[in-house]
Amino acid sequence: MNIALGTIPFGTTVGEDDSFAILDRFFEAGGTMLDTANNYPFWVEGRSGDESELTVGAWLAARGNRDEVFLSTKVGARPTIPGDTTLDSAEGLSAPVVARAVEGSLRRLRTDYIDVYWSHIEDRSVPLDETLGAFDELARQGRIRSAGASNVSAWRLERARSLSVSRGWLPYTYVQLRHTYLRPRPLTRPVESGHVLATDDMLDYVNAEPDLTLWAYNTLMAGSYTRPDRPIPEIYDHPGTARRLAVLHEVSSELGATPNQVVLAWLIADGYVPIVGVSTMAQLDEAIGAADVKLDDELRTRLGAPC
Repeated sequence: MNIALGTIPFGTTVGEDDSFAILDRFFEAGGTMLDTANNYPFWVEGRSGDESELTVGAWLAARGNRDEVFLSTKVGARPTIPGDTTLDSAEGLSAPVVARAVEGSLRRLRTDYIDVYWSHIEDRSVPLDETLGAFDELARQGRIRSAGASNVSAWRLERARSLSVSRGWLPYTYVQLRHTYLRPRPLTRPVESGHVLATDDMLDYVNAEPDLTLWAYNTLMAGSYTRPDRPIPEIYDHPGTARRLAVLHEVSSELGATPNQVVLAWLIADGYVPIVGVSTMAQLDEAIGAADVKLDDELRTRLGAPC
């Protein structure tokens, strides 16, 4: 199942027992990819940012299935000032921070290696070669098996990958960005601090690079495709959105699937890994059902035509 389970609320708004139940169901359905970070959810008052990793680590230890899970976590966006709920004091991506942060993640996750380790946000105060060299050192130590860049621009990703290749270092082979079926207005930015949208240039770059995989977050826009109480974000406010939504609902009806499932199936068909954050079993079951939704060439063409 080419879907990653987002774990932001685990250990906070979703308690440990419910988190374990969701993780069990995902794993039993064939899901193996888990996405967390060393700062989830620091922006919630009274939270440290340890909670998600701690909960995932407790589940892995309880189930004894670490080697059957593809584990993803991140460094760079953890506040250095206790109680800071912004990114103003983010730890950044210097070599000492990367070396120290990975130890904390490994401890909380109760593992001795991470399958893909992400630079969470850009840190242009640190030279790229310092960050990339630190990631390569972690790979040589066996602490990480692959590297990814989250919330990065296409030109910076290309520069980083080229630099790693020239030095013989571990390159970024994953990129994580905000991406969904709807397309934003050009030159718009999400209101959420730190979020970076997948641009047409980035999607073109990913599609041209066989060793590069996009993990997409905010794929279902927190329920906006199906819940009247969750309005479509303002960045998608343009005439093309209405046309695109109309086709989405037509295809969903024809397939007997939900709009959410078609969105996920559309992303999967493009070779991307959608990250799905859930807080209930019903939400998880809907997402799992997307793996059985098949889009033929005609349906993909129809879904892709409106703009």
